[in-house]
Amino acid sequence: MRQTRLVAGIFIAALAASFGLGNTTPAQSQQDRQQIPQSQKPLTVQTTLVNVFVTVRDKRHEIVSDLSQNDFKVFEDGQEQKISFFSKEVNLPITLGILIDTSGSMERVIGAEQDTASRFLREVMRKKDEAMVISFDFDVDLLADFTEDTNVLERAIRRTSVNSVGGGGVVTPGTIPSGSNAGGTDLYDAIYLACHDELATEAGRKAVIVMSDMEDTGSKLRLQDASEACQRADGVIHVLLISDPGATFGVGPSVARKMADDTGGRVINVHNEKTLEKAFDEISEELRSQYVMGYYPTNDKRDGTFRKIRVDIARPDVKVLARKGYYAPFK
Repeated sequence: MRQTRLVAGIFIAALAASFGLGNTTPAQSQQDRQQIPQSQKPLTVQTTLVNVFVTVRDKRHEIVSDLSQNDFKVFEDGQEQKISFFSKEVNLPITLGILIDTSGSMERVIGAEQDTASRFLREVMRKKDEAMVISFDFDVDLLADFTEDTNVLERAIRRTSVNSVGGGGVVTPGTIPSGSNAGGTDLYDAIYLACHDELATEAGRKAVIVMSDMEDTGSKLRLQDASEACQRADGVIHVLLISDPGATFGVGPSVARKMADDTGGRVINVHNEKTLEKAFDEISEELRSQYVMGYYPTNDKRDGTFRKIRVDIARPDVKVLARKGYYAPFK
């Protein structure tokens, strides 16, 4: 207790000295206080900058890279917002989550997934970028936590193997509620864990790339839980939809579109190794060809509600890829 008080006393004395108050008389102190303008009293202002990353393609599916701030308008819940920050030279680090479906339905493509995912990371990652690798089937297995080392990431990718029986995975503890819906492909759980436990504390651009047929048969969480976790983490979900081109059943395509639409990502259909490589190339191009803009929302309530975002561009025949909204801070 004595040491604590001593340290506090030293701190207060130093603080007083720094403001020139250590040796003032009561009269001097009163005079000084009268000379301090009212406007110099400390103010506490809480502001939240909302960042929006935007990719623009033309009708030929080519990246549009010659837009300026004046070409963009951003709306939140229908109200236009003032763009306070804009750049088309995005040098912010990228944080990636690579999620690989290792359930039985992926057996024919697991080798191609490993090859192309490894090449993608080597080509897209630059200094200060980080990535992690997660596999999921009956379990959710964090094979490599965030690292800049592409060798570590590639070894993790090569360790993935198809599991059609289950067991042996490592689930991040304490984040998935217990339930009876277990014994299948844990897609929603994997995305939730990647976003809620891993991406939420990261800064900059954040993207989750999911290689799967998007058929969930075992998660304890719901589709909405997974999408919301990504939205709250300010992440984007890109889906490489690996499916049998002759299949006419299943909810995978609709699940993929829902997750991508909610977060501002894309769905790319993959039918073979060639289209898988092309899909990774497109994602790589988009990650390195984004506009970034920021605004301070006119709605400054800290109520935790979901706010819808719309980005308009003053140019015809272009397609805008951006997140559809965010969750406001909660006081």
